[in-house]
Amino acid sequence: MARIVIALGGNALGDTPAEQQKRIDEAAPSLIGLIKQGHEIIVSHGNGPQVGMIKLALDTAAGATDKVSRFPLPECTAMSQGYIGYHLQNGILRELRIEGMPWHVATVVTQMEVDPNDPAFQNPTKPIGAFYTKQEAERLMAENPGAVFKEDAGRGWRQMVPSPKPLNIVERDSILNLLDHEFIVIACGGGGIPVVKDADGDYEGVSAVIDKDFASAKLAELCQADYLFILTAVDRVCINFGKPDQEALEELTVERARALAAEGQFAPGSMLPKVEAAIQFASSKPGRRAVIASLEKAPLAMKGESGTVISL
Repeated sequence: MARIVIALGGNALGDTPAEQQKRIDEAAPSLIGLIKQGHEIIVSHGNGPQVGMIKLALDTAAGATDKVSRFPLPECTAMSQGYIGYHLQNGILRELRIEGMPWHVATVVTQMEVDPNDPAFQNPTKPIGAFYTKQEAERLMAENPGAVFKEDAGRGWRQMVPSPKPLNIVERDSILNLLDHEFIVIACGGGGIPVVKDADGDYEGVSAVIDKDFASAKLAELCQADYLFILTAVDRVCINFGKPDQEALEELTVERARALAAEGQFAPGSMLPKVEAAIQFASSKPGRRAVIASLEKAPLAMKGESGTVISL
């Protein structure tokens, strides 16, 4: 039996509650398929669109009435963890019931410790929320001093926030305890709530969003996982993507993956963080493997019939 951390993309979960639950229900058989193979899974997920919508909705409401307060980004991340975890729990439980499997499911509202001096705080690069036109983005920046919007990969303008690297999971022991009692754990949603320690050793949230792939790699490392599955929209990592000589890769060593990344083979806002997170986990201990694959083919990837495996 292997312990597997599965990272789901927030963009893949839809833009409305109904759409999100539908997509999770469609994904659940693939997740449960890994358990049916005899493995233990921990699920993490992105929240870029969702946390941005929550923040925008509350800020807009606060601007319209004094009956609604503005909420800081860490609290919005916590809300998104609960909202997405709620849907994941229902979808996974439904599939477990169909399969007659006795596992339980629980979402852990997870805090991720970061370095207060991380240089990312001086350079907001992580997109959150919906896409806007340039004119809409300029209006929002004028209405919200301090907000940063930038063009995102030719798809429109999005709000940008700092994205520090994760150092430690505050709730690590709780996650491990649940795993030991046959729980499927949903943790580190949206990369976790970024927190720093104050002078008294207490944790305080900071306005940032941690990349979910790096958070998932840290989760897999600290939970002594054997595999990190980063599930995305493509079956395999490709080089020369979108060109006539595009090539899908079945296996990559950490060394070659680093070299390809240095060549600029992977798009910064898309495949690059996935490959870098895979490298981080595969390098953390001999025998660990990272797999980048499509969600629907995750069970096949576990058997080596799909996906790209990255290892030492």
